[in-house]
Amino acid sequence: MEDEIRRKRLEKIETIRETGADPYGRRVDGIEPIADVLARFEKEEEGVKAKVAGRLMSMRPHGNLTFADLRDRTGRIQLGFHKKLLGDAYAYIKKKVIDPGDIVTVEGEVGRTKTGEVTVFPESYVLLAKPLRPLPEKYHGLKDVELRSRMRYVDLFANPESMEVFVKRTKIVEYMRRHLSGRGFLEVETPMMQPIPGGAAARPFTTHHNALDIDLFLRVAPELYLKRLLVGGMERVFEINRNFRNEGVDRSHNPEFTMLEVYEAYSDYRGMMDLTEAILSGCAKEINDDYRTAFQMSSDEEPVEIDFTPPFARKTYDELFEEHVGFPRADEEAVRKKADEQGEDLSLPVPVLADILFEIFVEVHLVQPTFVYDYPVEICPLTKAKQGVPEIAERFELFIARTEIANAFTELNDPVVQRQRFEDQLEGTGVDGEKAGKKIDEDFITALEYGMPPAGGLGIGIDRVVMLLCGVPNIREVILFPLLKPKETAETRIESIEYGEIDLPIDKLNNAEEE
Repeated sequence: MEDEIRRKRLEKIETIRETGADPYGRRVDGIEPIADVLARFEKEEEGVKAKVAGRLMSMRPHGNLTFADLRDRTGRIQLGFHKKLLGDAYAYIKKKVIDPGDIVTVEGEVGRTKTGEVTVFPESYVLLAKPLRPLPEKYHGLKDVELRSRMRYVDLFANPESMEVFVKRTKIVEYMRRHLSGRGFLEVETPMMQPIPGGAAARPFTTHHNALDIDLFLRVAPELYLKRLLVGGMERVFEINRNFRNEGVDRSHNPEFTMLEVYEAYSDYRGMMDLTEAILSGCAKEINDDYRTAFQMSSDEEPVEIDFTPPFARKTYDELFEEHVGFPRADEEAVRKKADEQGEDLSLPVPVLADILFEIFVEVHLVQPTFVYDYPVEICPLTKAKQGVPEIAERFELFIARTEIANAFTELNDPVVQRQRFEDQLEGTGVDGEKAGKKIDEDFITALEYGMPPAGGLGIGIDRVVMLLCGVPNIREVILFPLLKPKETAETRIESIEYGEIDLPIDKLNNAEEE
């Protein structure tokens, strides 16, 4: 069927070219966004003319009148093609040389139909692009999440809700930039390829630089480079960019993801709490005009209302651990026993086992925005210990809808202690010996030896923020082109709707009889 449609479309293109027209047009000036046309018509009603461009999403022929829906980036408007207004040019409409999916520009008067629908009645139209493939059928077309991710170019025009998600994503990032710039932060860029993967305990992607003959790693985090800037005197910096982690894929993880990282000299993790709260509550209000948003955490659960109204809840790691696991985290024997019951590897350090139990038994309860703070120092190699309590690190994670959204520290700035933490991590006595880096970043230690001011550091997962504020449960639906396993023959067939594709001999085109 699709091959037949393609053949007929190619015949139509040839028909158009033989009349001297170009089915793939050029620049068009004077176009007005559809949303602006609708707003202007609501105010003026009489004598409104408009020139709009976009994709024809449907066509409904009625003899010498054909209605169509035109969509651009701002919205949708009805078109009313009429023979009295178009003359001979109406033959292309009547004989269906113009199809749903075609990209056109039209110019004409705006009015209302008998049913009250705002409609542009074209006095002229120009074909700008003739697709060879049909539109997805309205109700049964491009709905599968994987297919939508593979064919985002179709998803965006076929599903207005997808376009809305990515428009909101842009606005979320814009708000974050504006908010931080207003506080005196400088946006910077740091290397995407690094000689030593640092800043997070994650498996990196590797590559090789031929000219320098060195192995490099796609960054897992920009942290160590941003801290170098603190040493250099850039006291407030942030970066919005991609990180890469060669690990699993699920509804909240993609190997390539976008992070906001912020570092502020003379601050600490509590300052970062206040900043995180301001950014996220401000985003919610800016994007949805409300602090509350609905979010479905899993397919077998009803949506819940997430409330971003500040202040967010604040609870310690140990307080939540004892409440939901059932015993104090400091009880190492109980931790090992519980971990063994869960089938965990008992060769892992006790703090790591405890953190696994936290993930299993505590995070499921963290639905509303909750700052979890004061983590075990053993799992925080880059974090300053709490004053007077050396076994506790000044770190927090923000959980919303059972998912980590942000992570922040009072940054460790003692080079001697930092070296020891790195060495512990390499020996497997830190976060996770198996996933720890293979080298100490000596240049970073050197930078610390020149003196880094006390500072707070923050990372916010932008993809996950977009998921929450747009009510989207899968990270693939908020990334324009998420990483997917290639298919040898990608299945791209989608249910389509055509309004009577026909063979159209050229000699009949200009002799179309009126109905």
